[in-house]
Amino acid sequence: MDIQVCVGSACHLRGSYKVLEAFQSLVEQNDLTDKVNVRPVLCLGRCGEGSVSVKIDDQDVSVSPENVANVFKEMVVGHV
Repeated sequence: MDIQVCVGSACHLRGSYKVLEAFQSLVEQNDLTDKVNVRPVLCLGRCGEGSVSVKIDDQDVSVSPENVANVFKEMVVGHV
């Protein structure tokens, strides 16, 4: 599974580095480092949505630092 977190300027202002670090931490905590790749990307083309743009495999998701754990649980845990 591939998780791409936008770190472009609009997403950066919305907390993209906190989201990126949270995803990385959750992957490690759940012992999924061999199954899930988390990486920063410059832009996912969804700058106007109001949250950090994230792509999990082929699905676009809006994530905030506050809901990253819920998104991880719903979209990653049990799907890898």
